[in-house]
Amino acid sequence: MVVIMEQGASESEIEAVINNLNAFGFDVHRSSGVNHTVLGAIGVKPGFDIRIIRVLDGVADVQRVTEPYKFASRAWKNEPSILEIGSARVGGTEVVIMAGPCAVESEEQINITAAHVASHGATFLRGGAFKPRTSPYSFQGMGEAGLRLLRAAADRYGLGVITEVTDVTKVDLVYSYTDVFQVGARNMQNFGLLKVLGRKDKAVLLKRGLSATIEEWLMAAEYIMSQGNPHIILCERGIRTFETYTRNTLDLSAVPVIKRKSHLPIIVDPSHGTGLRNKVTPMARAAVAAGADGIMVEVHPDPAAAKSDGPQSLYFEQFAELVRQIRDIARAIGRDVPVAQATPSDA
Repeated sequence: MVVIMEQGASESEIEAVINNLNAFGFDVHRSSGVNHTVLGAIGVKPGFDIRIIRVLDGVADVQRVTEPYKFASRAWKNEPSILEIGSARVGGTEVVIMAGPCAVESEEQINITAAHVASHGATFLRGGAFKPRTSPYSFQGMGEAGLRLLRAAADRYGLGVITEVTDVTKVDLVYSYTDVFQVGARNMQNFGLLKVLGRKDKAVLLKRGLSATIEEWLMAAEYIMSQGNPHIILCERGIRTFETYTRNTLDLSAVPVIKRKSHLPIIVDPSHGTGLRNKVTPMARAAVAAGADGIMVEVHPDPAAAKSDGPQSLYFEQFAELVRQIRDIARAIGRDVPVAQATPSDA
């Protein structure tokens, strides 16, 4: 249930409503919008008469939330959420770019990649230090050494860090190096991990599961938000279908659906969505046109030698062209792509 307070409702009126809801056994979460304070009442009370709350002083409206996800829904917060992460604003008018290699492989590799993506407008440096791979014999990442290299390269070129956290035992370690936790597709329903991240004060990028419906995806976000962390970025990265030509089927229709159902920002990962570098730029263009708040792409100085996901990683010149094209599309729909970052801080 959502209680919308009148514009200008006093603090005493708001507290009175909260106390009434608590007395009936509801857990109450408060959100302050542009014009109204909204109270989310969480609890299963089938016979509860909402008129009891509707007649209280300062109450403008009371609505039952029919969606199983409460905090992630537009009923809870109608205005789009804008996440401020360092100097970046995710969900605003800018289309953010998260770019970097699939995995951190060496100091030279991550530094030259960071320099290139920063010089073309990327806001975040992505790169995996822990890699959950289908085969146990594949490269599993450099671990904490990779996190140190990732953080140093990002700091040198004025970028934020986004990297994957694979299990609850790694959360505190990753926390000390990253600006945004990435939850991969395989972990979208790792509810223990989601609950732990919900108790942290850093943003979480939540990738859609391999076969997840949009409702299941939003319910995964709800796990994080129910623990107190509202700073979530959704990421459409393709779902598994009967099609075999591309690695996954990139569901760009999820972008306008999420925009209607939820206030959370959504970005698109066309690298995992297609698995083929010659498909990445066309799908990135389409993602921006569809209204995505950003894109995440894999970029590598030598994709043929990459230890993971080389076939879907862009060459440097391809990344530069991608940014040029999506900047034109963003401007056509009233948005923009951030300008290039400054020169290295130690230059």
